[in-house]
Amino acid sequence: MTGLVLAGTNEARLICRYLFENHIQAVASIAGVTRNPNKLAIKTRVGGFGGVDGFKKYIIDNDIGWVVSASHPFASVMRATASKVCTEFDIPHLIFQRPEWDTKENDDWYFIDEIKQLDNLIPIGSTVFLGTGRQVLSEYFNMAGRKLLCRVIDEPTNNFPFEGGSYLVGRPPFSVQEEVALFKKYKINWLVVKNSGGSGGFSKILAARELGLPVAMLNRPKLPNGTISTNIKETLDWLKGKE
Repeated sequence: MTGLVLAGTNEARLICRYLFENHIQAVASIAGVTRNPNKLAIKTRVGGFGGVDGFKKYIIDNDIGWVVSASHPFASVMRATASKVCTEFDIPHLIFQRPEWDTKENDDWYFIDEIKQLDNLIPIGSTVFLGTGRQVLSEYFNMAGRKLLCRVIDEPTNNFPFEGGSYLVGRPPFSVQEEVALFKKYKINWLVVKNSGGSGGFSKILAARELGLPVAMLNRPKLPNGTISTNIKETLDWLKGKE
């Protein structure tokens, strides 16, 4: 019996390290969006499964006996697929969901459910840093009149999709000081982020807090059915006995 870790987060990296150190047979899966992703401690497959049917086939062909969904909190399609298939096959399935970011006193945060709501929130003429990833850039089609900046890890192979906008290339992690300097350099006066939680992208939130910038915070999608873990200890405890 082999386990499957749906990875792509810092927490998934810790989970894979635990599996390796405790000789628990498992494979990790990442989407493959980044050209040169950091290596994980266990065998790793790259790319999608091909929807529900493809995921079922992978589970059967590889004798998968349990699944941990430790992918990005906004990877809703993959999480839903895993939940559906694991329920159908009666396979133990754990969803790791790290806590959301919380506001502090004097934070200027605006919570939204959809990107299209930004048109009525962010004033014309604003310079907006998009921390939501290049995969959802097409959803900003109604943001004409704002200068949009999107940071990417890999050098883009295509032009920025909207007039006046541009890509910024850089590989995380970034310090708060680096983010403050970036926001000042490009005269950014709005930040748009997904409420991903965790420490990985929090430096830009701290930079916005330091500069007093307004933040549009995209709410998370609803979780599918399954056992939920909100911290690494709970997750590792669940993995005990999977040897």
